[in-house]
Amino acid sequence: MVFKIELNKRQEQILQIVKDNGPITGENIADQLNLTRATLRPDLAILTMAGFLDARPRVGYFYTGKSGSQLLTDNLKKLHVKDYQSIPVVIGEGISVYDAIVTMFLEDIGTLFVVDKKSLLVGVLSRKDLLRASIGKQELSAIPVNIIMTRMPNITMCMKEDLLIDVANKLIEKQIDALPVVRETEQGFEVVGRITKTNITKAFLALANESL
Repeated sequence: MVFKIELNKRQEQILQIVKDNGPITGENIADQLNLTRATLRPDLAILTMAGFLDARPRVGYFYTGKSGSQLLTDNLKKLHVKDYQSIPVVIGEGISVYDAIVTMFLEDIGTLFVVDKKSLLVGVLSRKDLLRASIGKQELSAIPVNIIMTRMPNITMCMKEDLLIDVANKLIEKQIDALPVVRETEQGFEVVGRITKTNITKAFLALANESL
């Protein structure tokens, strides 16, 4: 999906004036449009904040030369995991599959992160893992989650400073719903958050709405 940054007619006119005459002051732009500076100020602010224009004191406005798609790409590269991650739900590797199912239901999530006695990441449990374990006649309360979980080093992870767009690509590539956000220690990886498809969708929609 590609989000298009749409400008109104007056904003398009302002952009064209700046393209043809920049650097140009706000007063000169207002004169060419037969508008007051106060009337023009909100449009100039929007174009500047969106990245179409740049402004320098006592000089005027410049056209940045960037298209709407370029600006959107630039903005996507400013979104980091740390700004959108949510609280992780972790369980011990010794708890039963039954208890894991209950936890997932009560927390209303699709992924659980499994940690050892040192609180270090050792596995990931998805809805599919628990569903597969539930098929048949096994006693779920007697099966520990470490039997069915995805183990290290086969866990896809991310860190707080990673770009959200890169994490989105990982989720699509691996066909999973969530990633643990980790911090590397001398002993292993500590879970400090989670990033989900829902987190990313909210972030991208917020960005798209700001750009419209």
